[in-house]
Amino acid sequence: MQHLCQVFGVHRSSYRAWRGRDRRPCETEQKLLDQVVKAHTVSNGSAGARSIANMVTQAGTPLSRYRASRRMKQLGLVSSQPPSHAYKKADQPHLDIPNALDREFDVKEPNQVWTGDITYIWTGIRWAYLAVVIDLYARKPVGWALSLSPNTELVKKALTMAYESRGEPPNILFHSDQGCQYTSLVFRQTLWRYRMTQSLSRRGNCWDNAPTERFFRSLKTEWMPEIGYPNVASAKQSVTDYMIGYYSSLRPHKHNGGLPPNVAEKNYWNAQNSVAKNT
Repeated sequence: MQHLCQVFGVHRSSYRAWRGRDRRPCETEQKLLDQVVKAHTVSNGSAGARSIANMVTQAGTPLSRYRASRRMKQLGLVSSQPPSHAYKKADQPHLDIPNALDREFDVKEPNQVWTGDITYIWTGIRWAYLAVVIDLYARKPVGWALSLSPNTELVKKALTMAYESRGEPPNILFHSDQGCQYTSLVFRQTLWRYRMTQSLSRRGNCWDNAPTERFFRSLKTEWMPEIGYPNVASAKQSVTDYMIGYYSSLRPHKHNGGLPPNVAEKNYWNAQNSVAKNT
């Protein structure tokens, strides 16, 4: 060791002081590490450095993506990054209902465009089916329903929940795929009763409803256990916790500039109220 110190021009006492230094993080650093762990835990281990940085910053402690990445490595925290999926494309529109949305996913205000879709969830001994309604403004889930049958009643319940919880807004453009649930007479009558205009994706083209597909991907990769749920009740509780407790309230969303959907919508309404007062 004496020879190495001579080679590198380091005094032995300096080396001993460096080796015996207190390696424990300071109080501020420990608090930051705790916040990183908390954000990673809240996300069920799915959040990456960018999301954790946004979550910690929203909580009041400024943190960049790169500082978050270094601390994740220090703590041994890893985010699951699912592989990309190659979707097939098609250009065939519905004969009666056009694709009015036409991939114009960026809307100017809440309750302007909603999208809907269905996915499946394993619940112990059989599949259950989840229907959701997404408000495109902040990518917020505003209605959902879970059932053992992927029928028209399922998507109708999800739409009704959205319609009632949002204060029965008029003139919504509702977009979905060409599934038989969404093209049924009962569902189309419900849209008419709610004063909504229907838009349908082209057949077999999931990119026409990309934000809803992306939401399902986030749900399944970030939150759902790989083996599914033991029963329907636990599935319903977990999905509700994700939509209300994590996705809408805490999870940063790139479309919202790193803000959770609830915060993005709140900022919009605050801005609208400010403009109204000034005028």
